[in-house]
Amino acid sequence: MKWQMPKKLLGLAAVGLVAGAGYLALPQKTEAQGAPIRIAYVDPLSGPMAGIGDTGLKNFQFILEEINAKGGANGRRLEIVPYDNKLNAQETIVQVQKAIDDGIRIITQGNGTSFAIAISEFVTKYNERNPGKEVVYLNYAAVDPILTNDKCSYWHFRWDANTEQKMAAITTFMKDRKNVKKVYLINQDYAFGHGVRDLAAKMVKEKRPDIEIVGNEVHPLAKVTDFAPYIAKIKASGADAVITGNWGSDFALLVKAAADAGLQIDWYTFYAGGTGGPTAMKQANLPNRIFAVGEGFANIPHKEAADFEKALRAKYGVSLFYPRGVNQMRMLAAAISQTKSDDPKAIAKALDGMKFQVFHGGEGYMRADDHQFMQPLYMASFGPIKADQPFDEEKTGWGWTIAGKIDLKDTLVQTSCKMNKPS
Repeated sequence: MKWQMPKKLLGLAAVGLVAGAGYLALPQKTEAQGAPIRIAYVDPLSGPMAGIGDTGLKNFQFILEEINAKGGANGRRLEIVPYDNKLNAQETIVQVQKAIDDGIRIITQGNGTSFAIAISEFVTKYNERNPGKEVVYLNYAAVDPILTNDKCSYWHFRWDANTEQKMAAITTFMKDRKNVKKVYLINQDYAFGHGVRDLAAKMVKEKRPDIEIVGNEVHPLAKVTDFAPYIAKIKASGADAVITGNWGSDFALLVKAAADAGLQIDWYTFYAGGTGGPTAMKQANLPNRIFAVGEGFANIPHKEAADFEKALRAKYGVSLFYPRGVNQMRMLAAAISQTKSDDPKAIAKALDGMKFQVFHGGEGYMRADDHQFMQPLYMASFGPIKADQPFDEEKTGWGWTIAGKIDLKDTLVQTSCKMNKPS
């Protein structure tokens, strides 16, 4: 299937370093030596979304183990240090400040756009007030476009495709699915959830004006324990499809309630693969009717990625949630190795415009205009794994099958970012 997506191009940023080889060319030592370069991981490690944070932590631990086994970054180990933000905005900044006080100058976070905005603004102001002690923020999952538009910052870099890019992929995929006639929008009540529903309503109308939006509501983030009342509304609306950005327990409990109610419709999602999601999807018994968009999935036929996935599962018992996390940390290692420095100023300068070979194959690059990583995207469906598919999810016997691919050139969107770069 060849997809033609609207090209809202500003023109490619002038990209400097070709860095794919920067990672591959790291010295092949058995283990990186010297004092470690520490990275603060600020995400929920307690509360209802702890499963997401814990799995992400294990992902990053394994990613860094692989990098360190190949020589690390400029011959030094990378180390991930967890900080629990308890899915709370105030606590997020407390933990970022604590990490800085502990001497850490590289921050990574992803779960929760409002928290990401708070971190980006805090880091930007901190750097202005503390020249020579700068901090860099690596965002692996918070996808509100505002972070690379009106609230862009030189010190913020994002490796996940933003909400606009992902919704464009979902709605383009839906365009040819004529069984979809009535869509219900249900999302979490915070910046990301509002962005998903607004973009869904806009893009569905543009690409399939015949589709009727029969519901559009939000619910509290990580507060709902029983989604039965919401599912009753969806069922009563006559919807044959749902679009949702729900993640973590908010997705798993939503689909569980759908299964309990016998709701047999299609689902178009951002984060269906999160902890508990696969089990809930299997229980819902909707083979290949739940779709997700992402930069990569376990059963893409790519040997290096498959070997990595197999080793991660064998050691930590979790799936690779974040192929983009591999891209992020390999690019960080490349930036440190190329500049021979772990100073955030040197790292940011190297990442600005960096090209890189992405985890599942093909080239991506960190757009210098707004620090949004550009990469190919995939649509996948969830169902019983086939004979040639090595990976299921959560021991369900079900896994991801690729339903479509969107090339890098078709994921480019405009940016309004007016970035102030250090001279």
